[in-house]
Amino acid sequence: MKFHYEFDVKKITSPITHQHKIMMMGSCFTENIGQLLTTNKFTLLENPNGILFNPVSVTDSINSYIHHLLMSENQLFCLNETWHSWKHHSKFSGLTPLAAIDKINASTNAAHHFLQQADYLFITLGSAWVYELTNLATNPSKDVVAANNHKAPANWFNKRLLTAHETSSILQQMLTQLFHFNPSIKVIFTISPVRHLREGVVENNRSKAVLIQAVHEVVHQFNQLYYFPAYELVIDDLRDYRFYAEDLVHPNYHATQYVWEKFSTACIHPNTQVLMQQIQEINLAYQHKPFNAETAIHQAFLAKYAQITVDLMKCNPEVDLTKENHYFQTGERK
Repeated sequence: MKFHYEFDVKKITSPITHQHKIMMMGSCFTENIGQLLTTNKFTLLENPNGILFNPVSVTDSINSYIHHLLMSENQLFCLNETWHSWKHHSKFSGLTPLAAIDKINASTNAAHHFLQQADYLFITLGSAWVYELTNLATNPSKDVVAANNHKAPANWFNKRLLTAHETSSILQQMLTQLFHFNPSIKVIFTISPVRHLREGVVENNRSKAVLIQAVHEVVHQFNQLYYFPAYELVIDDLRDYRFYAEDLVHPNYHATQYVWEKFSTACIHPNTQVLMQQIQEINLAYQHKPFNAETAIHQAFLAKYAQITVDLMKCNPEVDLTKENHYFQTGERK
């Protein structure tokens, strides 16, 4: 008896290895996958503007990296004694304009250089609902879409659902500039399985439908694009509330691990998957906490994994296990 509908995920034509650089952009689900890639020692830069949900904010951010658009203090606004950017997550906010600008421009500068050399851009879109600034907002600009509301009053925003054509158009424009900036980069699109129920159940489904239609339109127009069905794996394969957290909105650990396994099989090179298993063994050894660190058994355990990490890094210099090797050699965690 089958309890879930499992379907085949099309494999990417050029699978990822540890030699590749990956930029991650988009919703909180991007950060779930990004954390797993980081744990497995891939080289990546994650959300240089912070978490972003809608296509306008994602494409605006990528365009700012391509053109190296730094911000000035007059583009910020003050709310609740803190200076914010409408294009950035609150983690880039500061108690002074200079503090915020320093964080924002340092991140943009790093993103510009990383994107120019990146092999993959992973984009997860979460919602087609956008919140445009009204004249009541502090420091509004015409038709500016807020990437983060920074807990501002509701009347500062005009809520609007993007159309599929509109979304497809802004994605195409961004991709055209991206491929001119970095001709060899490959883009992996996915739709977040996180349900935006604060918008409403019907509104969430309308939003996801817009994103799915638009993304598939652009994927069929560019050879360097690939669609990974994270949304479909959770909604149509697992399809059960036991795979969601208590809020019934976010996929839980088991769902995320299931999607990660499917992603690894579809998008990561088979030889790299074998290497990841070796890295996972080292990660487990690093997390091990002995009852008595002075015993001969534990010292032998450390010596064993110190040699394993040295050998692995020697054969795979792109894999950085310096932190783990330091612990195995000294018994001290950095």
